[in-house]
Amino acid sequence: MKGLRFFEKIIFAVNTLAALLLLCSYLLPYASPKNFALLSVLSLAVPLFIILNLLFLLFWLLKAKKQLLLSLVVLLIGFNHVLSLYKFTGSKSVADDANFTVMNYNVRLFNLFEWLPSKTVKSDILEFVKQENPDVLCLQEYHKSDDFNLEGYQVFENLSKSKVKSGQAIFSKFPIVNSGSVTFPNTSNNAIYIDILKGVDTIRVYNLHLQSNKINPEVSELAKESSENLIKRVGNTFKMQQEQAELFLAHRAKCKYKTIISGDFNNTVYSYIHKKIKGEAKDAFAKAGNGFGRTYDFKFFPVRIDFILADPEFKVNGFKTYDVKLSDHYPIKATLKLD
Repeated sequence: MKGLRFFEKIIFAVNTLAALLLLCSYLLPYASPKNFALLSVLSLAVPLFIILNLLFLLFWLLKAKKQLLLSLVVLLIGFNHVLSLYKFTGSKSVADDANFTVMNYNVRLFNLFEWLPSKTVKSDILEFVKQENPDVLCLQEYHKSDDFNLEGYQVFENLSKSKVKSGQAIFSKFPIVNSGSVTFPNTSNNAIYIDILKGVDTIRVYNLHLQSNKINPEVSELAKESSENLIKRVGNTFKMQQEQAELFLAHRAKCKYKTIISGDFNNTVYSYIHKKIKGEAKDAFAKAGNGFGRTYDFKFFPVRIDFILADPEFKVNGFKTYDVKLSDHYPIKATLKLD
């Protein structure tokens, strides 16, 4: 670090740490949470590591210092990671009579406990869905209500037996010929599915809600919990997610139909969980999205934890993330075509 001022040496030390953490994060999709629980926690911070390294690269570039090579090399090694954070050019929606749309939305019980000050969240969500008019709608943290009425849809719900009737729901404009659920032990989270008829094709749609990390994005709330307890708790959650993913994949393996997986994974694209569930499927955002694709209202950096994945036989003709503040999640919609 010859030729650097004292302040620049401190900057480079922090740069080195950020680069090493990003480099380690490239192994996360291959690290089972059951075996590497603490390491898997890093997957939540990968967007931050990428942004930090980009900022360090810019800093050293403006300084015309060779230290820029550190972040540059690490970013180039994980080029696909960087590309998954931000899509510079999204595909335009392709008009085709064979297209159909799938929307995913974690609605947080329609604001039942008044997390948001608005008194009209449920009716606002209903009007939003009617306006966007998806062919298939997957909702997580759904709360059954007589005044959430979508005409022209068949619906399959799977609700908890607790006082607050909540769970997952799938609404479909296509005929539902079969439905069911995949139970996860010791939790109210689960996966549900429907088999729909689209023309002569039978398509299975899964609505998947994996275990929540229960991280409050407010700084004041995060400060109440020690970093050690937070990391341990999130690590244990990721172990549960792995068990849930394994149960889901075992169920999916028995399905003979082309499959779409929609849901709130409560984990990022950089995780072991996402890699296992995705398999050979297409991530609709990666194919046709743009921007950061943020789906969760996290205060510190953009986080994408809600996904629509489609089997290779589907073509992704469009994707949209909506900036609609009616939950702690943002709705997403994919335009698909079965080739």
